Amino acid sequence: MIRNYATALAILSFLGGSPQSLAAGNPAQGQRVFDACAACHSLQPDQNMTGPSLAGVWNRKAGTLASFTRYSPALKSANIEWNEETLDEWIADPQHLIPRNEMTFAGIKDPQQRADLLAFLKQVTQPGESVAQGRGNMGGMGGMGGMGGMGGMGGMGGMVGGGRVPNLKSLDPAARVKEITYCKDTYTITTANGETRKFWERNLRLKTDASGDGPEKDAPALLPAGMRGDRADVIFADPAEISAHIAAKC
Repeated sequence: MIRNYATALAILSFLGGSPQSLAAGNPAQGQRVFDACAACHSLQPDQNMTGPSLAGVWNRKAGTLASFTRYSPALKSANIEWNEETLDEWIADPQHLIPRNEMTFAGIKDPQQRADLLAFLKQVTQPGESVAQGRGNMGGMGGMGGMGGMGGMGGMGGMVGGGRVPNLKSLDPAARVKEITYCKDTYTITTANGETRKFWERNLRLKTDASGDGPEKDAPALLPAGMRGDRADVIFADPAEISAHIAAKC
């Protein structure tokens, strides 16, 4: 038995850990790790952001928070309950646990950081528990359950963050807006290629461009904004078009 225990210690040492460090997480350290999630997730009940509120997430079935309306089909059909094991797998690699979900966060590969984060979340997401948190910096790292990428939009993704302004007179179908609806905190945009995208209201910016490079009248453009695909701009030819193109519809 002593030999077996010594062998186990040697293996743990080789993997860069110890029985104590890999067995339990540190909630205080986990709160610091949560900074990577806080730009997209609130800890307050039903205060949804890019992703759903994490209040009460423990033992909740994936894709079922009633107040959040932007779950991907993959999450809604996953039939997974969030617990220590499934959350650890999800945080490590969201696409591995639930393929084709629209999460834009690549994951946390360090097992100790995940253990710390889970220890923190287990404390603060129980009913009646929360920590002070505002909606904060919107430019942080992705999140658990956020929106998917905006690839294929007429090759205009390279314009994000600078460079020459694209000419919006002639748009690929993926970038030409056909319909915009608004329900609760969510904009739903349908483009000319038949695709539908949902955006948290704070992640969609409504702009105008009356220049020679701006869109044609009544033909707004959808352009990606940000690095993780969960934000976008809708650009109109004239301010009067904005309210005319947005229909309240749930």
